[in-house]
Amino acid sequence: MRKIILIFFFLIVSQTNVLTNEKNYYLMLKNNKVHVRYGPSLKSQIKFIYKKINLPLKVIDKKENFRKIIDHKNNSGWIHVSQLKKSNSLIVLKDTVVFNKNTKFSKPIVKLEKGRLALINKCISNWCKIKSGNFKGWIQTKNVWGAFK
Repeated sequence: MRKIILIFFFLIVSQTNVLTNEKNYYLMLKNNKVHVRYGPSLKSQIKFIYKKINLPLKVIDKKENFRKIIDHKNNSGWIHVSQLKKSNSLIVLKDTVVFNKNTKFSKPIVKLEKGRLALINKCISNWCKIKSGNFKGWIQTKNVWGAFK
């Protein structure tokens, strides 16, 4: 009897762990116009509309084909999964310098202003190689929000 209780306990703990890992990951917008709803249904009222393709969003909950998201400004709501894709973008939270290499001692290329969207090529330690507009280079990840981990 004791073995059955222990096995049951470990099954519950492992399922809880799996569910925890499914939350709090990043996705990004697939389209230029995406409806955010009050609830997880196409019948729910539209709360607001995003008009920025590739905007990174943090998934905090899910229900069937909808994901509850939160953005870098703390706005939240429900989006259908067909409007989302795997994230490789970030938002700059403070003015940030883009460098030629992943060190502060390399040549600065451009200064990205707060709120600027950048696509991630790859990340090493606390640096990410990004592309924003016509500029490519490396930024530190301490003042950014998105899927850089």
